[in-house]
Amino acid sequence: MQKHPEYQYLDMVKTILEKGSDKEVFFTPEILKQYEERGVKPPFIRSVFGYSMRFDMSDGFPLLTTKKVFHRGIIHELLWFLKGDSNIKYLVDNDVHIWDEWAWKRYNKQAGENGLPELEQKEFIEKLKSLPSDDAFVREWGNLITIYGRMWRRWPASDGREIDQLGWVIDGLKDKPFRKSYVVSAWNPDFIYAMASAGNENEVPPFCHTTFQFQVTGNDTLNLGLYQRSADTFLGVPFNIASYALLLHMVAQVTGLKAGEFVHFFGDAHIYSNHFDQVKEQLAREPRSFPQLKLNPERKNIDDFIFEDITIEGYDPYPAIRAEIANIGGFEKKDKKLFTLQKK
Repeated sequence: MQKHPEYQYLDMVKTILEKGSDKEVFFTPEILKQYEERGVKPPFIRSVFGYSMRFDMSDGFPLLTTKKVFHRGIIHELLWFLKGDSNIKYLVDNDVHIWDEWAWKRYNKQAGENGLPELEQKEFIEKLKSLPSDDAFVREWGNLITIYGRMWRRWPASDGREIDQLGWVIDGLKDKPFRKSYVVSAWNPDFIYAMASAGNENEVPPFCHTTFQFQVTGNDTLNLGLYQRSADTFLGVPFNIASYALLLHMVAQVTGLKAGEFVHFFGDAHIYSNHFDQVKEQLAREPRSFPQLKLNPERKNIDDFIFEDITIEGYDPYPAIRAEIANIGGFEKKDKKLFTLQKK
């Protein structure tokens, strides 16, 4: 009898728990102070390097069942990425709050020097939600500057253009499906910590899912491979699996291809120490049947999809398991000349 594909994820988590290496995590001084005020020791990570999983879409939509996954948030987040948007206003308006902390952290750090009042995170998000999208406060402080969607759809080129990487891939898959160059990269050094240009510096961590590639087999089947440099396996990876599987289905539909396999490659796959108990609880559960994904067949353009076009049927998971996200990210001020070759 074929082993349930979800065991790939559970086996990875078990491997990390039993064989992983413990490492410290970088936190900015502000976040360390928050832990200190709460009387809580900052978490560490236990990690392994190099892992992979394969999910065949014919086995069902890979939304993990051993805990309930917030699939409404996954759908809205992916639609946000596909818009090429970098402002969390769309997410906030749809009560998806997975990126709130990063925008608030930037505001909280810069409010004083901009003559703005200090706001708690909840107050900050409520203000974003109450204001229209074109309000100056929303445009400035809801903007994460560097985010997946912007790099996928509006990569800032050196000559001032914005390159639609995903649009190029989709056009190519329709015209010459067997080419091997259908790659989308989110890793842009000009937006990463000490390497970033002035104005591009941000508190958001460097992209975790850095590069993905589409590939077509001889039977007109579309496959998608993702390289993820850093993976929070308890909170993040269930999201990532479902999000890229959904992207695979959407691109397959608009290119007239059949959705095949999602192949997930990992660099540093880890568990935060404050998630150990939750992981053990999840490992005690046996997977249930994967649900089925239904897309509105009328959609033939990737930009036309809306939330109501995406339906997940037959999802019967175990209850959710709550865990606190670790607020990592932020950069140390360093001389950019250290990372720049000077022209002769």
